This record gives sequence, C-alpha cells and structure tokens, in this order.
Amino acid sequence: MGQGWAAPGLPSLLLLLLCFGNPLLDPSQEVTSQVTIDQGTTSQATTRSQTTTHKATTSSQTTQSPTLVTDEAEASKFVEEYDQQSKVVWNEYAEANWNYNTNITTEASKILLQKNIQMANHTLTYGNRARRFDVTYFQNTTMKRMIYKIQDLERAALPAEELEEYNQILLDMETTYSVASVCHSNGTCLQLEPDLTSLMATSHKYEELLWAWKSWRDKVGRSILPFFPKYVELANKAAWLNGYKDAGHSWRSPYEMPTLEQDLEQLFQELQPLYLNLHAYVRRALHRHYGPQHINLEGPIPAHLLGNMWAQTWSNIYDLVVPFPSAPNLDATEAMIKQGWTPRRMFEEANNFFTSLGLLPVPPEFWNKSMLEKPTDGREVVCHASAWDFYNGKDFRIKQCTTVNMEDLVVAHHEMGHIQYFMQYKDLPVTFREGANPGFHEAIGDVLALSVSTPKHLHSINLLSSDGDSYEQDINFLMKIALDKIAFIPFSYLIDQWRWRVFDGSITKENYNQEWWSLRLKYQGLCPPVARSQGDFDPGAKFHIPSSVPYIRYFIGFIIQFQFHEALCQAAGHKGPLHKCDIYQSKEAGKRLADAMQLGFSKPWPEAMKLITGQPNMSASAMMNYFKPLLDWLLTENRRHGEKLGWPQYNWTPDSARSEGSFPGNSHVNFLGLNLEEQQARVGQWVLLFLGVALLVATLGLTQRLFSLRHHNHRRSHRGPQFGSEVELRHS
Repeated sequence: MGQGWAAPGLPSLLLLLLCFGNPLLDPSQEVTSQVTIDQGTTSQATTRSQTTTHKATTSSQTTQSPTLVTDEAEASKFVEEYDQQSKVVWNEYAEANWNYNTNITTEASKILLQKNIQMANHTLTYGNRARRFDVTYFQNTTMKRMIYKIQDLERAALPAEELEEYNQILLDMETTYSVASVCHSNGTCLQLEPDLTSLMATSHKYEELLWAWKSWRDKVGRSILPFFPKYVELANKAAWLNGYKDAGHSWRSPYEMPTLEQDLEQLFQELQPLYLNLHAYVRRALHRHYGPQHINLEGPIPAHLLGNMWAQTWSNIYDLVVPFPSAPNLDATEAMIKQGWTPRRMFEEANNFFTSLGLLPVPPEFWNKSMLEKPTDGREVVCHASAWDFYNGKDFRIKQCTTVNMEDLVVAHHEMGHIQYFMQYKDLPVTFREGANPGFHEAIGDVLALSVSTPKHLHSINLLSSDGDSYEQDINFLMKIALDKIAFIPFSYLIDQWRWRVFDGSITKENYNQEWWSLRLKYQGLCPPVARSQGDFDPGAKFHIPSSVPYIRYFIGFIIQFQFHEALCQAAGHKGPLHKCDIYQSKEAGKRLADAMQLGFSKPWPEAMKLITGQPNMSASAMMNYFKPLLDWLLTENRRHGEKLGWPQYNWTPDSARSEGSFPGNSHVNFLGLNLEEQQARVGQWVLLFLGVALLVATLGLTQRLFSLRHHNHRRSHRGPQFGSEVELRHS
C-alpha cells in the first residue's frame, strides 16, 4: 500500500469528488495516500447517486422553475444529452484520478483539481435541469429512474462557501489519517501501511500489540475529533437539501427498502449462533496463549489481540486457533513461489476463471494500462487494491501492489469480479453503471473468491498436492474462512449503526467514543485494552469514518455472496457440502451471473437477486448452511470446555484486571503486595522456590533423624523414663 504523504498547498476543491472513475476498494484496505475523499471512495459504481425512487425529488432550498415539465419526449432528449456529456466528463476525471494515484505529484494534483471543478459544475448544471421535470406520471419507468438519480446533487447542493468548507474538512480528516505515523521512544516511527498493519498481523506479544493499538488511536483519532462535528452538520445539510431527513437516510436510500434497518437486524440475529460460538472458541484459544491475567473466559476480548488494527477480521491469528494443527497446510503460497508465479500470472489465472464460466475476457487495454505490482521507478503511488471503470466501454483497470501469495491470489479474483461487473453493464446509460445495490459489487467479487479458495480448486491448478478431502482439513478450512467472514459480520454492521445515530442526533459529540465502545461490546463482544475517555475518538482510527465511506454495503455483501454461491453451485450441479463447491467451468453458473450484472442499477435490486437465486430477498440461511459443519464442531468443542457464550462479565476489561492484580500496561506486576518490575518479580519467584526446596530438604532430614533415634531407642534396654529420648531429641 501507498506511503503516507503530504501534498503541499492542495486546494480544498481538490476534494470535490463525486465518485466518477473512483476505485472499488476492499473494506479491509486502508488508504494511506488518497486525497480524493468523497463518500464514494470505495465505489464509483455504488455511491455516485445516493437516491431512490421514493425520495423527494426537490428540495425546499433549491430554486425551481415555476412550471415543471411533464413532456416525456423532452425528458428523453435531456437524459440522452446528459449521458453523452457524462461519458466525456467522467472519463476525463477518471484519467486524471488514475494518473494522480499512480504517480503522486503536485502537477498531477493540479490537473485533478481542474477535473474536480469540471465534475462539480456538471453535476450542479444537470441536476438542477433534471429538477425541472415532474416525472410523477411518466410511463417510461426507466427514464423516471434515471431522472430521479440525476436530480440528486449530493454535496453540490450546499451553498458555495459551505461546500468549500465541507471539502476542506474531508481533506483535513483524510490527510490526517493518511500521513500519520507513530514513534517509539528511540525515534523509530511506523506508518499504518505496511508497518503497523504487519505488526498487528504477525506479533503475538501482548505489550507490543497494545503499544501499536493505543499509539495509532492517540495519534489519529484524537486529531480527527475536532473536525467531525462540523462534518456531521454539513453532511446532514447536504442530505436535507437533496430531500432526505439526514445523511444516514441518504446513505440508506440506494437499497430502496423502507424496512432496511429492521431487515438488517434480522439478518444479524440469524447469524448470532455462528458468531457467539466462534467468539467463545477464539477467546479460549487466546486464554491459552496470553493467560488469565489478559483474557477473561466470561468477558469481552481485548480488541488488540485479534490480528488486525480494528479487529474486523481475525485470520491472522489462525495459528493460535487452528482446530487440527497436525493436518496438512491448505495455504498455496509456498507452491506459488516454488512454481515461479508472478503478479501477472495471478491475474491471468483470475481471467481464466471468468472465461471458464462463459463470461467476458478482459480487453487488451487492461493488460497494457493496469498497475498490477508496485512500480520500481521511484514513483509514489496509492498501493491499495482497486478496480476502475473509465466509462468508454473498453478501458478497465486494476491497481494493486500485488505480492505473490495465497491472500493476494484471492484478492486478484475479487478485483477481477469488479472488472467483470463493469464490462457486463458497459452498454447501459452511465447513470445505471453501478451495482444493483451497493452490496452487489462486493458480493460479485467475493463469490468467485469462495470457489478459488477451496482446496479442490487449488488442487486443480496445481497449487495443492491434494484436494483436502478429510474431516480435519475441512474444519481447518472452514475455520480460516470463518475468521474472515463470520468475524467481520458484527464489525461491518456496527460502523454504520454508530454513524446513522450520529447523523440523526441520538449520539451527540459528547458521547461519540462512549457509544462507539458500547456498540463494539454489544455486537462484537470486544473491549478496549486500556481505559478510554471522551477525549479519545476511536471511530476516527478507521479509514472509512474520516473519509465518509458508507460501510453497510460490506455487511450486505458478505451475506448475499453466500446466497449467490449457493445458487450458482446448484446451477453448476454441485453435490455435497456447500463449502466444497467450486463453480469453475460452469457455463450455467456464469449465465446467471451475467444476466444479473447486465442489469446494473436499471432495476430495483430484488430483480437482480431473482436472476441469480430465483427469489428476491436477502437471507442468512446460505451462510449458515455453508458453515454448518464448523458450527457443529464448535458446539461440541465449546460444550466440552463448558464455555459460556457471550460475555456475561461485560464490565471486565484488561484495565480493571490490572488494578486488581497485574500491571501489563507499564510492565509491572503485583508480587506479594508489591508493584515490581517483571524481572524483579521473576527473581523473587526463584528465591521463593529455592527457599521452599531448602525447607523441604531440611524437613525431610529432620524426619529421618527422628526416625533413626526412635528406632535406636527401642533396641536399648529400658533405663528410666521413656521421655529421655524426647529430651535427647530436643537437645540434639
């Protein structure tokens, strides 16, 4: 990933991104040098037009033509003109944005600024023109849908001065995040990428992890807090000017579901048995490694011990929790390196997967223009993996600093899933060139990764010597997938639960951090490893918060990808457990995917869902079915240990444990009532052990002496009182 940077003198309008030509990102990837910070930073396809057909089409604050136009023929000419102009403007912006991201220079930033201004003018001009139309009685539902989307001005609805202030706030927040580094007392400084991320992923040292976790939040969260209340105010105003109640309402609108919040809560509750059992099992494993002074078997897990800066996925602690350590390793990295795989070959393999389904191959421009590995010519680049659409029907690219390993092979397939989606809807009007809902793009990318990661598929491409067909390998495989997929569910749910409540005013600025940790405890069963205060702003230590990127799409994407996987496996004729399915070479599965992707956003998402799964609803049942063998194993294992699911001792924290016994935060321990350095306490333990052994030896010696005297006394003739031997013993 990219190095942290500070661009001198960046004008605030550089941040006027309306997400055209922006990359699609993975939720776990944190941008360290991105300046284009619209809420659509993760997807130009899914956040460009935060609108829905049932929202208000005008704002009371926007000047309207006295007479609204109801002529469909005139509307048709308007949307055609808009489409043609948008292709040009969006392509030019995408090129400028790509050039900046792959060569971070002052000159590139100036060009990007110019294109940002052009984008703002385009959005404002056509948005206000679209608001002249009254589409209530239009017969053409597609045209009605397009105009509703064009009418949403997003942040461009703000008055000029407030728009500039809003963009400046976003610039300041993301710049603060992107350039941050934390330093040891010896002057050695670490950035988030790759330094802190690697440390959190590889270290199993409690104090080292604690230092990284706390230092990052002290540096980043506290610095972002002063900007956040004004950001909330302006985001809400922009939403209100576009006809929404608040910014949270605008973020929920693309799902076109009046009961979205209730439906998402139901999905979360359906997955609770999986998460609670995984949580209890992982907590037991961490207890074995770190000991009772750091882990309470009935309490929440300290948030810094799960292999990730935000504890969003836990796969980096797989070595601590692997169910069957002696089973063969299912990681293909070693074979890839031995066979001389390159980043290009990894993407070629992904392209082969899609064409095996009868889907589209990437065009030649993809190979010529993509950045598939980190440049070696000295350029600074934004290194996170992202997929790009350039809106000309033939130019699609990926930017990824690829490492030859199993993890990046899966990421390559995921990013190629985005590219396939772009190619499938490339002939639609640009307004509809996005996922059926914001979660669809993520799900399409991930559903292929579910097949690629199976031992069966890895064996078929000569990366594993066997297809992993044993019970122990099955459970190990499912555990590794669960540490990514199941562990992520509550995290991806709570982030926007927190933000929606901030936007609607039920969480005030005085309670930002307290409510954040209340939700992390409630949903994840995690606690902070050290005491937190309202001067802290731990939400700001996660990229998507200062960068205003909606997050609920990832929760939805992680659930519906299993629905897609189950349906595609049925189409492919798969028999047996769902987790063993590989849809490679199934033309039937490919057709279902293509039919859904070709709709883009032209129809409500339930219609796309029906094309893949045969029914219109989101459901957690496929995810539960996929992990059923693991859940059965976890239930047995947790019963065997007498685990209590959940965190009944919810008030426990490592900080409270320190005050009662140990002091790991400052490397001191309580030894015989004394607060000593760990080394001093260790010496004391050895001294006590030596004294104990010496006392035992002395006791045994005295016992032997007493036995000898009594034995000798019995053999002597009785001459006087029996107690003479006792006197002798006392004087001996």
